[in-house]
Amino acid sequence: MPNITKDPAYNAVDPNDFPAMMDVDRYGQRSTAFDKIISATHDHFWDPLDAKYIDFTAPWDLEKDYLVDPNSSPDFKTAIADKLDERGKVKLVNLNTLWSMSSILHGEQGALALSASLCHILRDPGAQEYAANQTREEARHVTAFSRYVKARWGKPRPVGPALGDLLTELVLSPLVWKKIVGMQMLVEGLAMGAFASMYKEGRDPLLVKLMQLVMTDEAFHHKFGKIWADRTIPHLSKGEHEQIEDWAWQVFNVLIYNLASPDQKTWIYQELGLDPVWCQQAFMEALTDEAMRKDMQDASNIFRVLVKTLLKAGIITDRTRGNYAAFLDMAELHAEGDRMIGDDIAEEGIRYLIQLNGGKSLLGPQLLAAE
Repeated sequence: MPNITKDPAYNAVDPNDFPAMMDVDRYGQRSTAFDKIISATHDHFWDPLDAKYIDFTAPWDLEKDYLVDPNSSPDFKTAIADKLDERGKVKLVNLNTLWSMSSILHGEQGALALSASLCHILRDPGAQEYAANQTREEARHVTAFSRYVKARWGKPRPVGPALGDLLTELVLSPLVWKKIVGMQMLVEGLAMGAFASMYKEGRDPLLVKLMQLVMTDEAFHHKFGKIWADRTIPHLSKGEHEQIEDWAWQVFNVLIYNLASPDQKTWIYQELGLDPVWCQQAFMEALTDEAMRKDMQDASNIFRVLVKTLLKAGIITDRTRGNYAAFLDMAELHAEGDRMIGDDIAEEGIRYLIQLNGGKSLLGPQLLAAE
């Protein structure tokens, strides 16, 4: 599968060709496309090891208190809820949160490794510097989510097979377009939706704070993918566009399968004394396309944000629009502006961090999270 490069900013070399990085002409061929988001790094600095930013010692009673609003749990829209008393429902919601936090942690580790791998192949010094900055930020996310999971449960759960296989494919791929579409647009778009949902639905103040801090970084990571799309999608041949469009649809299916399918987290039902096969059947009976579409109408629904990212980037065309229409109103989504639900949350967090870090923005009053 060929690398699809339409803009010099995304030129790449073989990951084993380090001598190409020492080409004397390369150093002076720096794109300015990423300078603003590189400079903005200082405005959203935070340290998960410093209680000034976030204190992981805040207590929580996992046996009595829901970490997130139970009304947001898809399990409670099935017959599974009828099998549980209140204590069991609390346990189910909190175990689902552990599953989500573990998946996010693995995703952040994937983003860290992928960003680092971009440093080995991106020839443009500006693109390379941006990738190095994102690597640093993803590393602090790994630290932060590790600390949250440790504070609430002790240790994370293993990655689900669907997500694990996808992350491995993205990290090991030598193709810049696959890394950027897969991670910076699809996975990061999904992450922004997930973080916005947890920020809105979270009952644990520590969880809510963590979501906003991470979103101050992720808004810029998402921006990197948007720059790629703006500079690449209009110049694709029909065959290249269809290749990327079809692959994006495949990845969408992997992600929705990983997050929505009960058979990816059978251990949760086993810990509750429920038959995982019966739970799978309960889901299939309850979650019709109509019910799923209704959930999608919430602007912070994680898959709604993901699909909007692809649509606004021009990756989704009439060829695949009908595929996504099974889940949400594509015309309504197309009519919306470019801002995402997470942008406001991220910008509020950036203002907070600017004040906490000295009260002065290096970029002036204009924040770039949603630019």
